[in-house]
Amino acid sequence: MPKTPQKENILKPEPFFKYKQCLIVRDDVKMSCGKKCAQAAHASIGAFDNADKTVRKAWQVEGQKKVVLKAKDERTLYELKVIAERGGISTSLIQDAGMTEIPPGTITALGLGPAKSEELDKITGNLPLL
Repeated sequence: MPKTPQKENILKPEPFFKYKQCLIVRDDVKMSCGKKCAQAAHASIGAFDNADKTVRKAWQVEGQKKVVLKAKDERTLYELKVIAERGGISTSLIQDAGMTEIPPGTITALGLGPAKSEELDKITGNLPLL
């Protein structure tokens, strides 16, 4: 029986994204996976709504890259928010309503951007992935 030629395992080049959004979730607050996802989604929408219309459109056309990261505590979220705002990057700090898993008023997540990837990397490059 003739051998079937094996498909070559060729890696495709990773696409380049000029823009992205960073979603940062607190690691010191006990939340289920679903709760973390919901908080990140709130942060994404809030930061998107606060972003410049031209940047929003460019990010959407490009594929809406998002990176979800974790921060060690609430203070870190506030520090990142201030740095981003000083750099002209849209932000959205999420405060939970307290209807499910955590007390009302708990700061859970921060959304940054969309903005240029290189600018966000300067701010969030030292944070670990969630």
